[in-house]
Amino acid sequence: MGGYAAFVWPSLGIATVILAAMAIASVRRLRHSESALRAAEAASPVRRRRAESRAETGAGS
Repeated sequence: MGGYAAFVWPSLGIATVILAAMAIASVRRLRHSESALRAAEAASPVRRRRAESRAETGAGS
């Protein structure tokens, strides 16, 4: 590497650590967003009304 290995390998390692941290943060944020969406959908009055009407008619089994 012409004497630049001392700069290339640490920068490669730092870039790898940063990319891994970004991937982990993205997955954690996705899971949190999905659970928040499920909670919001469950609390939605429209969804509750649909579930109640299905239960009354016996549909959706």
